[in-house]
Amino acid sequence: MKKLALGLKSLIMFLLIPITLFSQKDVKELSLMPMPENIHLNAGKFVLDKNFTIVLNTNENKLFDAAYRSLKIITDRSGLYVLSQFPLIQPDVKGKGIVINVAEDVKLELGIDESYQLVVSSDKIRIDAPNTFGAMHGLSTLVQLLDSDEGGYYFPCVTIKDKPRFVWRGLMIDISRHFEPIEVMKRNIDAMAAVKMNVLHWHLTDDHGFRIETKSLPKLHELGSDGLYYTHEQIKDVVNYAYERGIRVVPEFDLPGHATAWLVGYPELASAPGPYSIERLWGIFNPTFDPTNEDVYKFLEIFFKEMTELFPDQYWHLGGDENNGKQWNANPKIQEFMKANNLKDNHALQNYFNVRLDKILKKLNKTMVGWYTDEMPDLEKDYIVQAWKGRTTLYETAKKGYRSLISHGFYIDLVQSTEYHYNNDPIPPDSILTDEVKERILGGEATMWAEFVGPETIDSRIWPRTAAIAERLWSPGAVNDLDNMFDRLDQVSLQLETYGLTHIKNYNMMLRRIANNYNIEELKNFVNAVKPLYTYSRDRPHIFKSYYPLTRIVDASLPDPRCARLFNNSVDLFLAKETIDIDNYKKVKSSLEIWKENHERLLPLIKSRPILNEVAPLSEDLSKVAVIGLESLELIKENKKADPLWVTASNEILKAAAIPKGEIEIAILSSIQKLFARANK
Repeated sequence: MKKLALGLKSLIMFLLIPITLFSQKDVKELSLMPMPENIHLNAGKFVLDKNFTIVLNTNENKLFDAAYRSLKIITDRSGLYVLSQFPLIQPDVKGKGIVINVAEDVKLELGIDESYQLVVSSDKIRIDAPNTFGAMHGLSTLVQLLDSDEGGYYFPCVTIKDKPRFVWRGLMIDISRHFEPIEVMKRNIDAMAAVKMNVLHWHLTDDHGFRIETKSLPKLHELGSDGLYYTHEQIKDVVNYAYERGIRVVPEFDLPGHATAWLVGYPELASAPGPYSIERLWGIFNPTFDPTNEDVYKFLEIFFKEMTELFPDQYWHLGGDENNGKQWNANPKIQEFMKANNLKDNHALQNYFNVRLDKILKKLNKTMVGWYTDEMPDLEKDYIVQAWKGRTTLYETAKKGYRSLISHGFYIDLVQSTEYHYNNDPIPPDSILTDEVKERILGGEATMWAEFVGPETIDSRIWPRTAAIAERLWSPGAVNDLDNMFDRLDQVSLQLETYGLTHIKNYNMMLRRIANNYNIEELKNFVNAVKPLYTYSRDRPHIFKSYYPLTRIVDASLPDPRCARLFNNSVDLFLAKETIDIDNYKKVKSSLEIWKENHERLLPLIKSRPILNEVAPLSEDLSKVAVIGLESLELIKENKKADPLWVTASNEILKAAAIPKGEIEIAILSSIQKLFARANK
């Protein structure tokens, strides 16, 4: 019974959202993400029963399939047995249930009208859209609206008029550094569609792997992939899968740097003699294509022509970042070429290379996208620049006439907070940009670089934070209430599991594997309070290789742990009030008491599982700072003065606890420091 009592005191209170029944919800209580542009909540509800169905005004396949998927999600969540398994086709759009009216079928391309109107009344639901893709967004909103009470499952009566703020709302997934199976790509595409993202930027080549079957140049995938690549059929399958969900696939073939995997099979195209081998370390490497070699352009034209069979979208990304120029500087032939052609530096030489590539792409009816390098490009103005080094480059390229995307502030691989990403508005309210310049800012992309993710962990690094980025790129800039966003995000995160995402369930699975035990309560109490170290700092204690396992505590821990966030919020609320808030006091105290005792309870597992040795000191630090938190809490509550000796000793403990161990850090430490500072006031 004693063990059971301890179990009931676990941090589960921070992992559950209290559910309150409302006779009439407020708009902010709807679990919508992204929040629509215009929404009005009406009285009443549409109650589901066995006669529920979806009626379409067209037999267009994409719409039919989207409606079927939505119907399946609704019935799976509600457990409802409906009489009609499939949507119905009725050109007069009469029927009880959901009626979807689409004006026309259009090609999926940049800038199409993605708007929709959704009206839910007590006896009918209607979605009107100019095309299938707008109707899909309406269905995504409707699925999120599904709710329940003691009377059953229902949709609240609403009137929604919605359209995106930005036309390019993307997610970049790097599958070169760590390869991802097809099922990983598909479940993330489903999740993207659920939050109205519309571009999958697929980073397919880099120093660590060339991931596409290339029949005309077979040594690319045969020698540059370790056997991990997608066949033509698999690529077509994923591209079609995304298209059917309103998502364009933009491939990235990184050039002229990040080119090691290309050059393993074709070293004669490099700027320095080979041989080359696939990179196993992380970093920026020297191998670079030789822009003075005419065979390079013939080779790339053959390659690009074959890729047009796989990637129909107009826009292709050709990388262009992080060319260190060392091979170019050391090659006398290249230096002579630069002098002869008045190319003053490596930036000018790379611009020459890009101009040549742009001509090849234009022959194939493709438009180039590239990462911003260290200087402004000098290309035709249809070129799209992706800004990753700072907001200034986004604005400067737009002012120069280039269309631009922002990824700076959306680097989700860096495991930064949801709040940080959500506040990263491409065009903030105080922007002084002209309307003409604003029009050139197409949107942005979350970027999932893959040094430290594999199939088990990639979902937890992308989601749910990317849903907040999706809202930033879809919803009006005035939608920026952080507390409300987190309330909605917590619910939407649960809903995303419907699409097969593993961002929640793999957390427990990985901890069970580490513990080799069904009982992970103490381990979970610890990991709930920590977070991975900022990614650029992870390679300092170790030299990582691409084949190392991604199964440690740092890999299982979450970038923005919900438990820690809720604890931190409770501390802020407690400290914000002049009088003692007993409810928040009890919440904070309860968690601190658990963390105080947790290290001693976790020690037997640590001693039996060597994989935990590296985090044992941080587990002890957590218990020590919890003690300081409890002592500070009581000093504040009793309005007592802190003993100077206690202050000095506690300061040293807090400083030591701020040092990361095992590439993780204490996510609640800042709140303990706030309590400590108030106790010393």
